[in-house]
Amino acid sequence: MTEDDIYRASTQYRLWSFTPETLASLRATTNATAADGVKAAFRILKQSSEKEHGDHDYCNRTGTEVDCLTIEEEQKIVSYYCLQTLKLVDFCEYPTNVKATAVQYLKRFYLTNSPMTYHPKEIMPTAVYLAMKSEDNFHYVKSFAEKLDNITTEDILAPEFLLTQGLRFTFDVRHPYHGLEGAFMELLAFTNGKGEAGPAIKKSSKDLRDDMLDVSPPPGVSAKAKDIKELIARCQAAHGRAKELLKTSALLTDAYFLYSPSQIWLSTLFMVDEPLARFYLDTKLPTTWDMKPKLLTVLRECAEMLRLSPTAQPDREEKKELKRIDKKLGQCRNPQKLDLVELNKAQKRDPDMDGGDGLDENIAKKRKLEREQSMKESEDLFGPALTDIKG
Repeated sequence: MTEDDIYRASTQYRLWSFTPETLASLRATTNATAADGVKAAFRILKQSSEKEHGDHDYCNRTGTEVDCLTIEEEQKIVSYYCLQTLKLVDFCEYPTNVKATAVQYLKRFYLTNSPMTYHPKEIMPTAVYLAMKSEDNFHYVKSFAEKLDNITTEDILAPEFLLTQGLRFTFDVRHPYHGLEGAFMELLAFTNGKGEAGPAIKKSSKDLRDDMLDVSPPPGVSAKAKDIKELIARCQAAHGRAKELLKTSALLTDAYFLYSPSQIWLSTLFMVDEPLARFYLDTKLPTTWDMKPKLLTVLRECAEMLRLSPTAQPDREEKKELKRIDKKLGQCRNPQKLDLVELNKAQKRDPDMDGGDGLDENIAKKRKLEREQSMKESEDLFGPALTDIKG
């Protein structure tokens, strides 16, 4: 069974892989649902204030016309907190797999939940805590909370079930790191004259090493590698730079939703040393394979997405825009979802209580059907669940 076979049997492929169109449709539905919920919650708040206090001034301040976040604004604020997640995990000195999984949990959660309903700042520590458990790097919640300012164990645990619901109770995240490490080991084997090509490639280990020495230099380098030592150094440099891209750009974009792990790591190798990446592909796939041009197109598209990744350090204009969005978010958050700790306690007291979105029943049903249709389209695209396949 190949790496791709294993991936295609995973929940990541079945539930969290999309086309650009289905991904955009799902986000649009989530944004519309949240906006309806926010407006309905403010109407309820207004009616309650009028009934209990007759405070029309207060009612006018809350208003029924709420300026909700757009889809693009939601994406910007989620991306910012994904970046903050990277910094949080680095601060806590947790390993790379925890960092990568926590970011993906956050991104997955906000496919079907809006920052207007649940602020990313409140979900972020819980995503890290859940990632620690999923990646066998468990720390007691108390010791984790002690590393953070103004965060209690209740703040971390309260949204945990909410987060697992948003993840559809699927915690496995397939990362591209292992694939890159395997390719690096193979490239080193080629330099030592011990590598083996794919079954369709009729070349000896010596021929492959000679071909590798003849590979064009990477961008910014004027000459080919003169000997094995320089060739090894080239492979090490490409590996290091590609690995850094996987730790940043691949996590901060939609790459995990749109591409397989093998496509992602191959794209990073193309970005840092395209001639070397092409050589590696030629050792696996014959030049006559009719799907090779399509594969190269996919890799270029993925590489372009990674190039456009949000920067690790937002510039002045980006910070100004983020402050504007955060201020706007403060004015359009669902008032019924502000205190997740109290919500969690209330749900424990009454497990049958509704979500409290304040939506009209007909609107809620309509939005639910739209959400289910969006998810169904993504499942139809990639085939039925494995348990649904008969025969």
